[in-house]
Amino acid sequence: MDCVSPILDVTTRLWYCTAKRAVYIRHLPQNLNSLRTAMEELKNLYKDVKEWCTHVVDGWLRNVEAIEEQVKEILAKGDEEIQKKCLGTCCTKNCGASYKLGKMVLEKMDAVTVKKTEGSNFSVVAEPLPGPPVIERPLDKTVGQDLLFGKVWKWLQDGGEQVSSIGLYGMGGVGKTTLLTRINNELLKTKVEFEAVIWVTVSRPANVEKVQQVLFNKLEIGKVKWEDRSKDERAEEIFNVLKTKKFVLLLDDIWERLDLSKVGIPPLNHQDKLKMVFTTRSKDVCQDMEVTESIEVNCLPWEDAFALFQTKVGANTINFHPDIPKLAEMVAKECYGLPLALITIGPTKTPEEWEKKIQMLKNYPAKFPGMENRLFSRLAFRYDSLPDEAIKSCFLYCSLFPEDYEISHRKLIQLWIGEGFLDEYDNIQEARNQGEEVIKSLQLACLLENGRSQLDKKDKYSKMHDVIRDMALWLALKNGKKNKFVVKNGVESIREVEKWKETQRISLWNTNIEELREPPYFPNMETFLASCEFILSFPNRFFTNMPIIRVLDLSNNYKLMKLPVEIGNLVTLQYLNLSDTKIKYLPVELKNLKKLRCLILNDMYFLKSLPSQMVSSLSSLQLFSMYSMKQQVFMGYDERRLLEELEQLEHIDDISIDLASVASIQIVLNSHKLQRSTRRLQLLCEHMNLVQLFPYIETLCIRTCFELQEVKINFEKEVVVYSKFPRHQCLNHLCDVEIFDCHNLLNLTWLICAPSLQFLKVEFCKSMEKVIDDEMSEEIEIAVDHLGVFLRLTSLALVRLPELRSIHGRALSFPSLRYIHVYQCPSLRKLPFDSNTGVSKKLEEIHGKQEWWDGLEWEDQPIMHNLTPYFQPV
Repeated sequence: MDCVSPILDVTTRLWYCTAKRAVYIRHLPQNLNSLRTAMEELKNLYKDVKEWCTHVVDGWLRNVEAIEEQVKEILAKGDEEIQKKCLGTCCTKNCGASYKLGKMVLEKMDAVTVKKTEGSNFSVVAEPLPGPPVIERPLDKTVGQDLLFGKVWKWLQDGGEQVSSIGLYGMGGVGKTTLLTRINNELLKTKVEFEAVIWVTVSRPANVEKVQQVLFNKLEIGKVKWEDRSKDERAEEIFNVLKTKKFVLLLDDIWERLDLSKVGIPPLNHQDKLKMVFTTRSKDVCQDMEVTESIEVNCLPWEDAFALFQTKVGANTINFHPDIPKLAEMVAKECYGLPLALITIGPTKTPEEWEKKIQMLKNYPAKFPGMENRLFSRLAFRYDSLPDEAIKSCFLYCSLFPEDYEISHRKLIQLWIGEGFLDEYDNIQEARNQGEEVIKSLQLACLLENGRSQLDKKDKYSKMHDVIRDMALWLALKNGKKNKFVVKNGVESIREVEKWKETQRISLWNTNIEELREPPYFPNMETFLASCEFILSFPNRFFTNMPIIRVLDLSNNYKLMKLPVEIGNLVTLQYLNLSDTKIKYLPVELKNLKKLRCLILNDMYFLKSLPSQMVSSLSSLQLFSMYSMKQQVFMGYDERRLLEELEQLEHIDDISIDLASVASIQIVLNSHKLQRSTRRLQLLCEHMNLVQLFPYIETLCIRTCFELQEVKINFEKEVVVYSKFPRHQCLNHLCDVEIFDCHNLLNLTWLICAPSLQFLKVEFCKSMEKVIDDEMSEEIEIAVDHLGVFLRLTSLALVRLPELRSIHGRALSFPSLRYIHVYQCPSLRKLPFDSNTGVSKKLEEIHGKQEWWDGLEWEDQPIMHNLTPYFQPV
């Protein structure tokens, strides 16, 4: 029996090693390695899937953890079994154990493969493991933003029930990112009911993939769902995560429209608390992003600006010397409330150093340490993004005006036309329209600010923030030669003229040039603007050496009485403005200006005459303006001859003129060209009882026409009574109407044919009873309803009209009305408002005597209560 047992043992081993069972044993080492590799892959997948949190995933994770322990045990046994081989490399000492182990390895390989497949096929996972909902961002103490912050914060909370998106816009360096950072950190402090607050710095260009990558990092999306996926697939993953969350998306520094749907952002919805706040330098972006609310972030008021400056400079520096606080105020004022400029100014110890800073900031701001790299270069990003060189030139041109100067849109656009910036447009009207669009785009880009235009005036104004202006002058220097732009204001005498030989544009304001003994040499000068109150005359031969000049503006030289003859030699001149001077005679040599396109002679009340055939010799003239802005009358020229010369000009397109005789008006009515070209017309004719208007007029002033009784409209030499006007023959272009001292005029019912009317002022018309006479307008009721009455009216002024009883017989909506002024109109007891028409959302002020307001009769009490807050007694 002792010899039989070993034989049976060998036989048993051989049996286990035969047939297919031998595979389990023979391939055991390879299968163990395969199992080890598969388990490593499963563990890596386990790490990815572990980032997600659902019941299904939890079960899978527990199964994988159990399998991992089992595989560890199998691998340990396998390694041990391989060490016990006998019969060379063919068999182990225990074939049965090896067979069972090999079978377990293959079975566990199948289990691992199944779990790998399951882990890879999780198509929708609810949400990542909760991380911190808000990440705090570095923030210094803020100054002067409490009101803005409060408004945004209210909208983010329940107070903003209708607000889902907010755009914060403003010029560079004004504090938009600081405000957004404060909002981010406040969300962390207060734990407002948002599950995620996501900050993305977008910058330019607005790259969808870049934003998606930031969201991937913030939302902790698993790599298996992200790597090697397309942009659309990644958008789906982001969408599936965010659609179940209440979130606030904070986007900093957007320069253009960002398509949120392509990123994967669900539709914003205030009800589900899906909200967004972003910053941008352009109001256009707010419109393109279709925000619910947009807020302009302005520069700081003086008190806040100085508080911020003191914070940055430090109390020790401010208190170092008794003179420093006052000097520090002067330095801070040079920054004009722009936070980025305020923090750029570093601390200075001695009073002498502070004084040097002040002089450098005033005279050479670009050379001030840090200004170029830290301030101007950042502000210039907005300039660089302007769409073309013409708009960039228009922007730089605005820096030729003094600090805080209110720039008239009309004058600025006329200058641009003279410079050739708007040459691609066929006529003056198209160029003016495009000029307005350029100004609007510069305002939306926060490179220009709205000026303080009076509510009752049509003229619009813009101005440049002083730091933006300094940046523009720096750009003009950087992009051109030294002294490319020279701007002087309030300089008693000029001594460095010889240094300006390379200058392209010179702008002098209240600067004395009479001491120049030698005529200046400006071979590269294209623009010369000189508005100096005390210039009596120009030095001899001053305008001799200006071979390529295009623009010459000598307006507002109130004491200038004589124009140098050599101006007639400036044959390249395209723009000449002599308004508001005391010049009595124009030199006949002006006939030589064959390239002149704009000639402006407004408010030249001392002018004796125009040289015969001078105007008709200006063969390129497109714009001619000889218009009274100050309620005075030109007396020194032959109206009829001037009109006849204007009629001879081939390219004339824009005329502004005063006419004081019936014969002159008849000349215009008999000329198709003059009718189409006359844009601004002032009539001052005492003995005229009928005014015939033409449809292309934009501004109309009728003054001291004591016998005027009727106004009609002339179409192509044919007089038509206004009650028969077809729709296309109304006064579509008329925007501004002023009527003064017309004592026989009973009403202005013809204004129903002026649907674009914006400004209406009627003063001292003793017999005026109604503005619009309902009985006369009944015949054209359909036309009135179709066109609307006063739909675009923004300003209404009624002054010293003792018989005026009615503005209109029925209530009107006045959707554009901003300003109402009523003074000494004792018979006007009712305003054309009721509860049905409501109050214009744009209404700002109603001026009048308190006793007049108290005596008004109202259609109903609600409208009285709605209008009362706007009333300001005078």
